Amino acid sequence: MPDSYSTPASPSVPPEPCVLRTLGGTSLSVTPIAMGCWPIAGITTPGVTRERSLETLKAAFDSGINFLDTAYCYGYEGESERMIGEALGRVRDQIVIASKGGVHWTKDKVQARDGSPATIIRECEESLRRLQTDVIDLHYLHGPDPVLPVEVSAEAFAQLIEQGKIRSAGISNCSVEQLGAFHRVCPLLAYQPRYNMVQREIETAQLPWCVEHNVACIVYWPLMKGLLAGHYPRDHVFPPHDSRLKYPVFQGEQWQRNQDLLDELRIVATGLNLTVADLVLKWTIQQPGITVALCGAHRPEQIRENALAMRGSLPEDAKSAIDQAIQRRTEAL
Repeated sequence: MPDSYSTPASPSVPPEPCVLRTLGGTSLSVTPIAMGCWPIAGITTPGVTRERSLETLKAAFDSGINFLDTAYCYGYEGESERMIGEALGRVRDQIVIASKGGVHWTKDKVQARDGSPATIIRECEESLRRLQTDVIDLHYLHGPDPVLPVEVSAEAFAQLIEQGKIRSAGISNCSVEQLGAFHRVCPLLAYQPRYNMVQREIETAQLPWCVEHNVACIVYWPLMKGLLAGHYPRDHVFPPHDSRLKYPVFQGEQWQRNQDLLDELRIVATGLNLTVADLVLKWTIQQPGITVALCGAHRPEQIRENALAMRGSLPEDAKSAIDQAIQRRTEAL
């Protein structure tokens, strides 16, 4: 691996404008980094406060991010959607809002899926009230209903588009067969799966399908819960209740090989005067077929750092070094 890479312009030079990306065949133009608004709901993230969450939303907009991703179930009482409406209602015409329906909390605070048309329409109407807006730019089926054909849910989205309550439809967390089934009933604008350097399953089927059908691919977990930001050293011990432990990338041999990958990423990042997180996000949004990377945040400084990934691009030698490091990780497992 080379000791250094082509370095971007000096920090004293004003950053180049962010190039917006068009969602599918629409007029919706979005930044390649979006703010994921699950953390501000405060359900799984300790220490979240309403005041700081509102500041984080404003920091996202002030940092140049114009795309916000939320959902009906982001908060037991829709706190995420409500705060977006409160913090950014004044600039509604300058932002693109994506929300989701089909997942809700039970009285026992357990998540449940319901993709029935009646529920999709009811939840959408409630989301509109929470967001203080007349229309949602992009509305997803949060995940296929396990007991209902996805085509049935798609009918509700087609109806919502016809009624002018949503501008476009998307789907999250589904198979390539379900993508096709939904699309045949209601044209899809976007697909939202997980995707990052160590979880690239969608490259086999879903991502090629999206490219073929001009469907935007908007990915979550680009930093895989902090792993690919380099937040956790090799000897880090997660507490037994930490949800990360249910993912193989945080365990055993995968954990060790991921740390090897991070060692190589740090060399590349240092040569470019970037943080590891900035490097990883730049790599992600430069992957063929990837339209937007969602970055969850609940502190202003988090989203400001993530927004830096929209400025500039990785030089070819750095991209090649990263791809080779990822390949070595894959071959070692």
